[in-house]
Amino acid sequence: MTKSVVGAILLVAFRLRLAAASYMTALPPGAVYIDPLLYNVVGANYTKWRNSSAVGFNPTKTTPPFIQVFDPSFLDVTGPSATIRKIASNPGFAFAHEAPIYVPDLNLVFFANTGSGKLGYYGWYNNSYVGMINMTEVDMALASTTGNVNIQVQTLNLSDNVQMVNGGTGPYKGDLLFVTSGRALLPPSIVRVNPSPPYNATVILDNFLGRQFNSLDDIKILPGTDIMFFTDPTYGWLGGFRPEPMLPSQVYRFDPSTGQVRVVADQFVHPNGIAFVPNGKTAFITDTGIFGGFLGTNQTLPATIYQFDVDPTTQSFTNRRVFAYVDSGSPDGIQLDAKGNVYAGCGDGIHVWNSKGTLIGKFYINSTSAQLIFTKSGLVILVDTEMYVTNIQAHGMTLATW
Repeated sequence: MTKSVVGAILLVAFRLRLAAASYMTALPPGAVYIDPLLYNVVGANYTKWRNSSAVGFNPTKTTPPFIQVFDPSFLDVTGPSATIRKIASNPGFAFAHEAPIYVPDLNLVFFANTGSGKLGYYGWYNNSYVGMINMTEVDMALASTTGNVNIQVQTLNLSDNVQMVNGGTGPYKGDLLFVTSGRALLPPSIVRVNPSPPYNATVILDNFLGRQFNSLDDIKILPGTDIMFFTDPTYGWLGGFRPEPMLPSQVYRFDPSTGQVRVVADQFVHPNGIAFVPNGKTAFITDTGIFGGFLGTNQTLPATIYQFDVDPTTQSFTNRRVFAYVDSGSPDGIQLDAKGNVYAGCGDGIHVWNSKGTLIGKFYINSTSAQLIFTKSGLVILVDTEMYVTNIQAHGMTLATW
């Protein structure tokens, strides 16, 4: 390589670094820029090896919660004034873990606590909890202070045919669309719930041709259609509230207009979150294989987001490839913003990748943050015993189906 070529490369690198430095002047309050080039080589004497995925990557030792910027493009997501603020807390009860659904017309976020562990107080004999928080009350409280707030979370009294809500999307034709994991011998199901009292619930699917599903986990509607796609891992059994699984861990397609149910993807350890790009041509599935319930954690198993093409004729998932592997915990819930950036709940907060799979930033909570949902107020983050909102400028893709 000639000196002139080397000089040109160094000049380009310098200009890129200079551009990055100029971006950093627009960092949100308290945000930290993590330059990947500074951590490519740490040396044999490095003393901060992360031998456990449960430990987050926080080389600056910044007090959480805060925003980590790995690429200047993340500032287009956050905007210049984003902060992370707590909006609800209950240290003795894990009330917010799964199934967030935002209803814009009511400005309410609904969610469940299935999967939240011992502080969730559910099991073989006890159903999980479904709650909601009023984002108008959140906005008013946040406007009155610069600190955190603690808004009262309301409990939904749902009918007995809704057992262990674990995933959700919508609004779907005005209703909340939940998947349940089932409990004991009560079957997992897809259920529509009216978001207004008395929260009438209608089960629309609870079997695969006479066979119970394992424990449904998450659901999305294919954009531009009424067709539902959902994941079915074995976490009900692994969590001690469902019998031994009798089906593979798979992804299903359900057309409510015809009643047809079929498998569109398999070969997962624990298929979990699901999402589509806005045009419906690409799908994402998170595999939380690393977490095995009573079988323990195996860090050699997937903590991975897989990407698929959606066949335009059959809607099967094809051309499987790795989109991202996470460095902390495992990717659980997954959402996309309107520009195609991918967000997933992980072991230290919410990770964000661009459409090419490059990690561009994190909303670093220093705790497992299984789920997230876009609202008018910003991105709401579920952290079991706490809920947060970050007032980013990015907007989520439309999830409503009418």
